[in-house]
Amino acid sequence: MGRGRQKAKHTKVARDLKYFSPDTNLNALERELQTTSGDEEYVDKWADLVDSDEDDTDEDEDEQPQHRSA
Repeated sequence: MGRGRQKAKHTKVARDLKYFSPDTNLNALERELQTTSGDEEYVDKWADLVDSDEDDTDEDEDEQPQHRSA
């Protein structure tokens, strides 16, 4: 029977989060988004963690499932 108070508290917290607008340092954001040079090559810092012969496609999709009759 205590669900009403719990729901009201969650609603209040959700409303507070929805309308909360923190102070944004626009100068810092601008510095972060600026590029140093247009010729800079993209370097994938996670490339060494991915297996090179691994791809996104699933090769098992073409095979038909085998059904056993009992």
